[in-house]
Amino acid sequence: MKDRQCVAVAPNVYAQRGAALLMAMVILTLVATLAAGMVWQQTTAISIETAERARAQSTWILNGALDWSRIILREDARNRGPDHLGEPWATPLAEAKLSTFLAADKNNTDDSEVEAFLSGQIEDAQSRYDLRRLVGEQAKDDKRFAVLVPAEVESLRRLFGLIGLPVELADSMSANLLLAWDSTSTSPNNDTPIAPQTMAQLKWVGVDEAAINKMLPYATILPRNSGTPSQINLNTASREVIAAVLNIDLGSADRLVQRRANNPFRSIAEAQATLPPTVTIDPAHADIKSYHFEVRGRLRLGDHVQEEVTLMRRSDLDIAPVWRTRSQTLRTN
Repeated sequence: MKDRQCVAVAPNVYAQRGAALLMAMVILTLVATLAAGMVWQQTTAISIETAERARAQSTWILNGALDWSRIILREDARNRGPDHLGEPWATPLAEAKLSTFLAADKNNTDDSEVEAFLSGQIEDAQSRYDLRRLVGEQAKDDKRFAVLVPAEVESLRRLFGLIGLPVELADSMSANLLLAWDSTSTSPNNDTPIAPQTMAQLKWVGVDEAAINKMLPYATILPRNSGTPSQINLNTASREVIAAVLNIDLGSADRLVQRRANNPFRSIAEAQATLPPTVTIDPAHADIKSYHFEVRGRLRLGDHVQEEVTLMRRSDLDIAPVWRTRSQTLRTN
């Protein structure tokens, strides 16, 4: 009878043990899942915090580099002379360890294992053709209308021909820029393109990226200074830009560039002396001073690279930013 009772009880015991084992496995799985989730969340939070700290550090360092460029441009303005490529602002800063700049600081206790590398340069924005010259205003019946300036459209056509872009693009882009920059229009139009403020935004007026990249060394978009567009600087402009604006051949423009390499022009008259007698430099189109500069900074912090481009406007000793763009990438090599 005892044997028969033991046999009857044994299956219940085994079933309970199986249920307990299964429950333990379920609990273990839940605990492991929760622990893995917590570790993943913590790892993600650390990664985000590290990236945010690197971004913040990069931003502050690049802000410091921008202040440094402002000092250089302000000191250059004190000389009251022409702007040329032999001045301190035109010397690029090669990539160097940030610690070399801090070596003289006895209070610096930065023991970070991640090395930071800083580089940058200042470029004369008026070494390029200002696309805002394409659009002017005309008065009629006590009203002002935005119009294309035919002479400037011809200058742009010549420039496109010299740099290998179709001249038809100059016509279509000029027409679209007129629509975008027409500040005299009061009637809303859904077909009006957005007004570009930088070269990268020319895609808003139908210019593809390849054409924009080809234009970058030769053209720019600058804010109007007291309502007038900016001239090119004969001491810094390329021969293509000079040839297009002054309507001369590349050979004459090249002679002007070679002449300024040894002796920068101190006046428009000096530049005029290097050109054929039939060519007259219009001070409204060309100058030997600049008021707009592009400051480019690049910071490499570990695998993170942050680049910044700022357009600076100089008015006497006042140096102020007009716009600023930033981009951040991850090094792959």
